[in-house]
Amino acid sequence: MARRIDVTGAGGVRLAAWEFADPPKTDPDRAQPGVLLLHGLMGRASHWASTARWLSERHRAVALDQRGHGQSEKPPQAAFTREAYVEDAEAALEQLGLAPAVLVGHAMGALTAWQLAAKRPDLVRGLVICDMRASALGAASQREWADWFKSWPVPFATLADVRKWFGEGDPWVERPNPARGEFYAEVMHESADGWRPVFEPEQMLRSRETWVYDAHWEELAQVRCPALVVRGLDGELGRAEAQEMVRVLPLGEYAEVADAGHLVHYDQPEGWRAAIEPFLDGVLAG
Repeated sequence: MARRIDVTGAGGVRLAAWEFADPPKTDPDRAQPGVLLLHGLMGRASHWASTARWLSERHRAVALDQRGHGQSEKPPQAAFTREAYVEDAEAALEQLGLAPAVLVGHAMGALTAWQLAAKRPDLVRGLVICDMRASALGAASQREWADWFKSWPVPFATLADVRKWFGEGDPWVERPNPARGEFYAEVMHESADGWRPVFEPEQMLRSRETWVYDAHWEELAQVRCPALVVRGLDGELGRAEAQEMVRVLPLGEYAEVADAGHLVHYDQPEGWRAAIEPFLDGVLAG
């Protein structure tokens, strides 16, 4: 089961938050320790469904469709700045009654999580950073992403075509990866001429350009709560950088998941759970 809760984000943008639980938690349970799950660029709250369901056995877990993503609003002129994403997460914690919560973020969502933890330590009791780099990625990276979006053969005729292209045919795929195909199938919707992404690629590029040119070590060092840095062995965050992030974090810990790429929680859900559950139990029990 899933329950949708509307949240008002920065600038009045309507955001969709989701509780994936059987049954969903109701208002009297709000005293339970809270977890807010933040997807990465192009992701959506439903990518966290399996994680949220096992979390909901003992905690109140909510996943947020961030602005421009999933079923949240995608206003053409909306701000897609770092500040807007952080303020949205801040609003979600306050309006959902989750704080002080653990933030679990993947990629861009992890950056949002640690920026919020640095800004509002009163709202955040713990942090899980999944496969997000603190170093600047640079202009070449942004150009590569723009070219990659142009390479998508949209519209896709069927969802099977989506799964096949992103799992095998995409030039960014080094070897067949069915989990990757499933991940992208989940962010497609059927239109009159075929299957297209639920997001606007131009808005994704606008979101990305607000953080790829800068390093984020200073904000990482300002995080005062316990924090776990998780990487997939074949992900985008290298071991050396991940361990430096742990060193910079005042209360940093490290975990890695074997046979996982960038989509750690999607590639290896059991390994992901084994990596983060002890940390979450320790933080949420305190």
